[in-house]
Amino acid sequence: MTHIWNIILTNAHDETTDPLTGLPTRRSFDSDLAAWVAQKRPSPEPLSLVIADVDLFGAINERHGRTGGDCVIAVLAKALQAEFSDAAKVYRFGGDALAVLLPDVEKEQAFLRMEQFRATFSEEQDIAIGDDIVSMTVTVSMGLAAHPDDGSKALELVNKANEALYRAKVSGRNKICLAREEKMVTKTSHYMQGQLMGLRRLAEREKIGEALLLREALNDLLRKHNA
Repeated sequence: MTHIWNIILTNAHDETTDPLTGLPTRRSFDSDLAAWVAQKRPSPEPLSLVIADVDLFGAINERHGRTGGDCVIAVLAKALQAEFSDAAKVYRFGGDALAVLLPDVEKEQAFLRMEQFRATFSEEQDIAIGDDIVSMTVTVSMGLAAHPDDGSKALELVNKANEALYRAKVSGRNKICLAREEKMVTKTSHYMQGQLMGLRRLAEREKIGEALLLREALNDLLRKHNA
């Protein structure tokens, strides 16, 4: 299904707002992430960080000019804002890359939501470039890092997400890679609904992430059987 995105490029600019997308800038991102980490330390509360980058952006610029490239970035920004307005904050990270911070969202949940977004966004869409409507298929690669699994410091999380993004690019593009090379398997693939409801209640009562509780239980089981 195609969708026409009408993007108005503006010249408004300050140190905290990107003039192209209207998103908070990298400076705002660094400040917000550092503040969240400082406030939560040493809490195990979850936060997921995703860095998304337009695939083959140079080719888009060559074919449609810099204005076309700018419109693609603006379209991606608008789509991410629309998708994650309830649970996340989107930033212009730099170049054709955007960052998404998802406080209180564990790695598994973030992966599923971003994967759904990636699949939908990669469908052909109509983008307004100047006076023209251009049908384009734009794909996005993403790197995902999560607190506290992948790091407890802001810079550590950013570096891990960037490394995951690089692996997504070099391994074929149009995919999400995790900070650690592991196969993402959802909880619902292996547990009954009653177990998941009990897990959720325990996590809320103890104020600990569900994924952390599962890992602790699995580690205890492995130690018990010397595995």
